[in-house]
Amino acid sequence: MKLGLIAGNGRFPFLLLDAARAEGHAVVVAAIKEETDPEIDRRAAADSGITVYWLSLGELSRLIETFRKEGVSKAVMAGQVKHKQIFSAIRPDWRLAKLLLNLRTRSTDMLLGAVAKVLSDEGIELISSTSLLEPLLAQEGVLTAREPSDEERKNIAYGREVARALAGFDIGQTVVVAAQACVAVEAMEGTDATIERAGRLMHSLEGGASTLERHLTVVKIAKPNQDMRFDVPVIGIATVETMIRAGASCLSVEASRTLLFDREAVLSRAAEAGIAIVATPQSISASDGASF
Repeated sequence: MKLGLIAGNGRFPFLLLDAARAEGHAVVVAAIKEETDPEIDRRAAADSGITVYWLSLGELSRLIETFRKEGVSKAVMAGQVKHKQIFSAIRPDWRLAKLLLNLRTRSTDMLLGAVAKVLSDEGIELISSTSLLEPLLAQEGVLTAREPSDEERKNIAYGREVARALAGFDIGQTVVVAAQACVAVEAMEGTDATIERAGRLMHSLEGGASTLERHLTVVKIAKPNQDMRFDVPVIGIATVETMIRAGASCLSVEASRTLLFDREAVLSRAAEAGIAIVATPQSISASDGASF
């Protein structure tokens, strides 16, 4: 099968590319000029089973034409496209402009769902971005040697309630908590920027009176009706490094709905920094008393 890959930023596209090639799929990459790492060209030069086309974020018609020309009937999205990039100064072609005008709300889910519908109408099925990477999904339980403290468990339970409400409006999927108080919530800036902002807020309290614990807990969840075809929660070594800079001591993600990249490196670095990482089942809430 010839697989289409709509590649955003980060390592996700490369991991999916490796998995697809390992299963014998030829891959046609639609690399987004504003996001994709140029390393993708070097990968294609070394592998005849990979073909790369560079497209602007606004070129929906060209994306469809490229996949149809290459005989692609199944495609996958992998890698982040920054939310603020989607709604910034991109120049949409006529097809994307029409789609944007017809959106009920300009949320990421609404936009990507509409793009998936357009692709489907053109005979191109968008499949789950985790379909080739299931071994990388975080499994339920405490992933690090250090378990969350009682205080961190309370933060996780509270943070999940807040994050679930936030994600339900397709605003963001991450909240940062201290002493059961919400320090920062994610919007268009992305997870790492949210964690950094929380760190700056906490540092601004140093030397002054505060009832908040100095250690932050980061809670990242999937959306209540997460479409696994796009915007799947991802954590990697960059997440841990950002937490260290911000003074965060605990990370909670959702089991079976979060991709964990570079698992050994992530857990090793977390251990060095004394960070606890836990993957909780989707059903956990504050009323459960943090029973994970």
